[in-house]
Amino acid sequence: MTENITVTGMILSAQPMGEYDRRLVLLTKELGKISAFANGVRRPTSAMSGVTQPFVFGNFILYEGRNSYSLRGAEAEQYFPELRGDLEALYNGVYFCEFVEALTQENIPAKEELRVLYRSLSALSKKSIGKKLVRAVFELRMLAVGGIKPQVYECVRCRKKEMLRWFSSRGGGCVCEECVRKTDFGAEYEGAPVWSVSPSTLYTMQFILSTPLESLYTFTVKEEVLNELREILSQFVTVHVGRKFKSLEMLEVFS
Repeated sequence: MTENITVTGMILSAQPMGEYDRRLVLLTKELGKISAFANGVRRPTSAMSGVTQPFVFGNFILYEGRNSYSLRGAEAEQYFPELRGDLEALYNGVYFCEFVEALTQENIPAKEELRVLYRSLSALSKKSIGKKLVRAVFELRMLAVGGIKPQVYECVRCRKKEMLRWFSSRGGGCVCEECVRKTDFGAEYEGAPVWSVSPSTLYTMQFILSTPLESLYTFTVKEEVLNELREILSQFVTVHVGRKFKSLEMLEVFS
């Protein structure tokens, strides 16, 4: 007989199934991304209705069946209620969960991904820094954890660390002034446009990638640096993640 297993994780999404059930997608420290069916939790009398919602973080008791997991119990530690009272924070939170779901794999432990997601949702809730900067920090750190880290310390072509004035999404990171000049396309690299990157924006990206996560959401940047950073990350995500996120359409009203 298969025994119940307990995992630590967060609910990324919850979809209605049938009349009273939900299908959950969880990000767990032990098993990575998994799906689990929560039977009967949409009944008015269900004690687990509140702990089977997106953003709920805690311990989940699962039964592993032949083809899927079933939720047997849950002990919530954090609900992130502040997100639900702020539309911009809520849409960002939904986007963060969509983003993590796109980058993670099933049955591969996701301890660091879970840490980044938890800290980022906490930053949205506490309003310690602007939401647009929280989103940029989250994207860059999650890309790094997912093995898609942009090269921001040296030129992707010649490996020089000086004159890093351009950023190529297709190339995977910074391109130095000399390598851009060597091409016949002007401000292009490998036939695709490159973006100008200022020293301040480059330093910000390096800072985000190198600073311990616990100390990360404590800084601010000038508006022009934030705008440049957001544009670079938008192009990079489009090239390397290659997925359209529905939540981004909702966030456009706050751009």
